[in-house]
Amino acid sequence: MKVMDMEEGVRDNAASPPPKSRNTNQSRALVSIRLLQVLLLFLVLTLGISVVSIHMIKFFKIQDPVASSTTLVSMYDHGDVTLESFIRPPLNVWHTMDDGELLWRASMEPRRNVYPFKRVPKLAFMFLTKGPLPFAPLWEMFFKGHKGLYSIYVHALPDYRSDFERSSVFYRRYIPSQAVAWGEMSMCEAERRLLANALLDISNEWFVLLSESCIPLRGFGFIYGYVSGSRYSFMGCADEEGPDGRGRYRNGMEPEITLGQWRKGSQWFEVNRKLALEIVQDTTYYPKFKEFCKPPCYVDEHYFPTMLSMQHRIFLANRTLTWTDWSRGGAHPATFSKADVTETFLKNLPGAKACFYNDQRSPVCYLFARKFSPSALEPLLELAPKILGF
Repeated sequence: MKVMDMEEGVRDNAASPPPKSRNTNQSRALVSIRLLQVLLLFLVLTLGISVVSIHMIKFFKIQDPVASSTTLVSMYDHGDVTLESFIRPPLNVWHTMDDGELLWRASMEPRRNVYPFKRVPKLAFMFLTKGPLPFAPLWEMFFKGHKGLYSIYVHALPDYRSDFERSSVFYRRYIPSQAVAWGEMSMCEAERRLLANALLDISNEWFVLLSESCIPLRGFGFIYGYVSGSRYSFMGCADEEGPDGRGRYRNGMEPEITLGQWRKGSQWFEVNRKLALEIVQDTTYYPKFKEFCKPPCYVDEHYFPTMLSMQHRIFLANRTLTWTDWSRGGAHPATFSKADVTETFLKNLPGAKACFYNDQRSPVCYLFARKFSPSALEPLLELAPKILGF
């Protein structure tokens, strides 16, 4: 009996855990519950903050700066917004806009005719080149002493890098460019690119297109007065018969452009700000010329003359300011070298023929001339003060 009692006592002790072990398990369970409560509270707070943030974004229209980034940089991002920050032209014409962005930005124009500041209208000189400017020293002489009355823009091949010094008027005046092929739409695209960049300066009022082989035939003061005093822009818009005129027209251009509206003019032009805006904002005629005017239709001789004559014929002088010699025939005009540039030669250029200026006959028809080879620079520098007036 004692043995049995002892065995039963052992069984009872084994079935009942010690009091200390029971308390430890209860504490662990309590800690787990509290930890779970903290985690649930954290999740609830996080969810609440997220919901509130979403509503705040919708209410205040806050945008993610990364998602809304663009190559168009606002002029108001730094400092206070002032009139000067809007009208002051950039010192460097380089930017990161593509053609679509550039043409869109250049198409913006104030609708009020009265300027809230003293605006000095400038003449924009736009050089369409392959790269270097062989007559840069001559142009430096031409521009000297006339700061504030002109601006310069150069379109070269994309891989060309200029090396002008800081003191040069051409320093940092090369705009973002693309490759250009003679006689194709890329030529007019380059010209529109030059116009668009020049339009970004609100003070540019007149725009003249030149090449690297062009030279001025008069001093700056005379040219500025001649252009600014004209009631017309200088672009040819002739209705020319034959294979090199109407013969280049294609029926696919209808109905936007008819044969009777087809015009031809020199590639080298001068236009005022109103007409420059018409060129850069055009989306109606550009596709037609790009598709149908291909060699032997040379788009740079027809696109702008046709488009502007259709809507703004009364503002065109129907002539160019740039003299060229086509007397030798062929697809390109004559090129003059060092041996050709004499005092007599230069004196005869400005009065090559009579023309009309503001509806009156004038002996001065041309302000620029081309084509000159780089070898002509030396005699031109020597004769310019005596013959050209600068």
